Amino acid sequence: MHGSLKILTGTSNPVLAQAICTHLGCQLTPVLCDTFSDGEIRIEIQDNVRGDDVFVVQSTCAPVNFNLIQLALMLDALKRASAGRITAVVPYYGYARQDRKVSPRAPISAKMIADFLTTAGMQRLVTVDLHAGQIQGFFDMPVDNLFAQPVLLDYLRSYGSDVVVVSPDAGGVERARSYAKHLGADLAIIDKRRDKPNQAQAMNVIGDVKNKVAFVLDDMIDTAGTMVAASRVLLDKGAKEVVAAATHPVLSGPAIERIADSPFTKVLVTDTVPLGDKLKACPKIQVVSIASILAKAIHNIHTESSVSVLFV
Repeated sequence: MHGSLKILTGTSNPVLAQAICTHLGCQLTPVLCDTFSDGEIRIEIQDNVRGDDVFVVQSTCAPVNFNLIQLALMLDALKRASAGRITAVVPYYGYARQDRKVSPRAPISAKMIADFLTTAGMQRLVTVDLHAGQIQGFFDMPVDNLFAQPVLLDYLRSYGSDVVVVSPDAGGVERARSYAKHLGADLAIIDKRRDKPNQAQAMNVIGDVKNKVAFVLDDMIDTAGTMVAASRVLLDKGAKEVVAAATHPVLSGPAIERIADSPFTKVLVTDTVPLGDKLKACPKIQVVSIASILAKAIHNIHTESSVSVLFV
């Protein structure tokens, strides 16, 4: 076993980090997170971490680049302070959608970020619902890709058995099938045509949704265009109610307005991304916490126990 357990956090999601500490029965290690007058980020670890087993909780959500550099600087500070092992706990891993070349002269950003954090000092990664599971192969270190499924299923089971799980696109079928299996529900797929990034048009529903509560599942909600288009098509096909569930509430651009005006009766998300005032602006959104799952993963990693027992 490595040294004492230490939990640190930057400014991206301190509420989640504190909730994790509450589950673990420990205190956050103090970190000075400030900026210099010219906007450069200032980081200073304010406790001894020599030889310790350190976990840095930091989502790379908006402002993405600020939170990413802040994370990298914390990792570097820990490396230079001789921490025993440095694990980055990144509940929401930004740049994950850029996991391959989509044009001849485009970067593979997810791979570059993996190399960047590795160079900064990260020795292990804990994350939740990676957009593409193969991103784990971008790291030459252990990667624990946890799933928010257990906490989301607890809520979805309250709707009873007259439900259908819907994937908003072909890429999410495996995820939707897993939820459908656990709920004992049918599966439906929405065929869509994407004209440009962040714009999608739902075209057809494959599967029976008539007179059922439709759960539209995705790993994230960004601009909400896909989700809202899906909800309207499902109602047109006879669904009696539509509910959305997603792990990461990115909610950029017109997302809040779209959700507020949508047929969704509830949009269930987790706290991988802090919502702040956005939550007050849209009462349809309900947040469930993944702090318990992350806390169990941290505990098992620290005690050299199995992490796979947390996978659904």
